[in-house]
Amino acid sequence: MANSNTVVGSKIKGIRESKGLSLEEVAERSGLSLDQITSIETDQNLPSLGPLIKIARALGVRLGTFMDDNDALGPVVCRAEERESKSSISFSNGAADARKHMEYHPLAQQKAGRHMEPFIIDINPEEEPNFQLSAHEGEEFIYVMQGKVEIVYGKDTYSLKEGDSIFYDSIVKHHVHGAPGKSAKILAVVYIPF
Repeated sequence: MANSNTVVGSKIKGIRESKGLSLEEVAERSGLSLDQITSIETDQNLPSLGPLIKIARALGVRLGTFMDDNDALGPVVCRAEERESKSSISFSNGAADARKHMEYHPLAQQKAGRHMEPFIIDINPEEEPNFQLSAHEGEEFIYVMQGKVEIVYGKDTYSLKEGDSIFYDSIVKHHVHGAPGKSAKILAVVYIPF
């Protein structure tokens, strides 16, 4: 079943306006350019996870706020069939042209007050990855479910195949992408201290 794509720009704009913040104030607080914030809010630019985390901090909300449906205090179960039929979220993977992207399938959209963001991510194939490294507070855990993945972490590059995993501090500049020309599927858990 085709997923209807959820775009986060309108949610960001709504939260910013509800807090009475200008675009300039969010740009200053997040360290991002005014053009970046504007293009994200108007859905002209798919944000990558790094800038999105910076915007969440600038607005004083959890990253999950941009993805949540309804909050639940108890455990949240995400059934496989529900994950496939629910909307996914497209993010740029930090590519310079922002067209190449990953499909994020959130696994805990209803969980209130969470600090971890678990996703199943479909990585689209790219012949020549052209990406920008990002850094933000927190930690990330990645488990490769299908295909091969490359993680640039600081000055090193790690190649992971199906069944491999990696755990790293997000404050070091990093980038996750599929092996050249290959698609991949990963389980990713992002922890963001708030």
